[in-house]
Amino acid sequence: MTSAIVAERISKQYRLGGRESYGALRDVLARSLSAPLRVFRRRAPANGADEDSMLWALRDVSFEVRDGEVIGIIGRNGSGKSTLLKILSRITEPTSGRVTVRGRVGSLLEVGTGFHPELSGRENVFVNGAILGMTRRDIVARFDDIVAFAGLERFIDTAVKHYSSGMQVRLAFAVAAHLEPEILLVDEVLAVGDAEFQRRCLGKMQEVSREGRTVLLVSHQLGQIRRLCESVIWLQAGQVQAIGPAGATIHAYESAALSNATTAGVGFRGWELASGGHVITDTTRPLTIRIHLGLKEAVVNGHFGLCILGQDDDVLAGWAFEPLELARDIDRFDITIPQLPLRPGLYRLAFALFTGGNNLTGGRMIERWVASPELGLDVRPLGHPQDAWAGVLNLSATLKVPSTGDVMTSAGDSDLEMTGAGR
Repeated sequence: MTSAIVAERISKQYRLGGRESYGALRDVLARSLSAPLRVFRRRAPANGADEDSMLWALRDVSFEVRDGEVIGIIGRNGSGKSTLLKILSRITEPTSGRVTVRGRVGSLLEVGTGFHPELSGRENVFVNGAILGMTRRDIVARFDDIVAFAGLERFIDTAVKHYSSGMQVRLAFAVAAHLEPEILLVDEVLAVGDAEFQRRCLGKMQEVSREGRTVLLVSHQLGQIRRLCESVIWLQAGQVQAIGPAGATIHAYESAALSNATTAGVGFRGWELASGGHVITDTTRPLTIRIHLGLKEAVVNGHFGLCILGQDDDVLAGWAFEPLELARDIDRFDITIPQLPLRPGLYRLAFALFTGGNNLTGGRMIERWVASPELGLDVRPLGHPQDAWAGVLNLSATLKVPSTGDVMTSAGDSDLEMTGAGR
């Protein structure tokens, strides 16, 4: 299998407070005509430049992506993910190192990238297709599918400058995915779309990958990465922290996030497990969440809500306790859950405390807090070995063949156990 992308020790340095120009082609041509030699000169760094004024967004990043692979790129804000995609898209050049990209690239980066605001949606579709090297006949053949996917039939002849950010993202993704680039680069901008559009985008990326095209996806939504990606690149402070299978690399990233997290609240001072720490190693037994308070007033006829949130902010479980009475000097209480059969990973806890009723009965909110650190589930996977088919719950199952007495127990890490009358 050939390589679609090869990155060799690429680095990118920015001057803090500086601005990099991304001029349009017409601007580059105008500058070259007015000063023909200027376009061949590299701007020399200022003499005596202060080291503190320079930032390495990427440093010695190397990796290889094979044709047809679907790769996720994860990391905290500022880790260099978007800079990496800009280099792969040829929007910006690396300060050092080399990138080899084999194939036509379609990219969906910042909102509005690649669109001319004065042109209509229809005109921008044809311009983008021409940039990708497609003939007018090919673009016409796919045009109706692009518009239908974006859901912009009424607005396709309206200038893009009048589109909302969500409309621009919908059209940009539809163009990038339907004009058949060999390599599709997608940044976090999908978060701008609504839930239904995100589901369609995920489905389209799965379809694109099944067709043998290469996909690189940057996302903070680890659920998306787990469902779509075979391998993951974890960037930290501009450097590659790990490259490997999606499940193992995401688990390492989540474990590091737990160790770096801090606790902070106002009415809620923090939380921990009654057994200590913030990581569960056995989800089949009762667990107790201890919540620390810093109340400035008593809670009368109150309401306490607890939700467990997934990586896509979907509510996986929720509990409400009311009417609740808490004296001002109460500094903690415990919530016990019989069991929590969720898949391994990180989950967020959201707390809400009301006095004088709840949100529907005129109660006043004292505080809503999405807790930090997150709740970690460091347990053995028991379901399907492929993350895309494992779902949310972490439950084992057995398969029995009555005629032979064979019984097989599922195990997400492929450690299948089989017992039977003849064994």
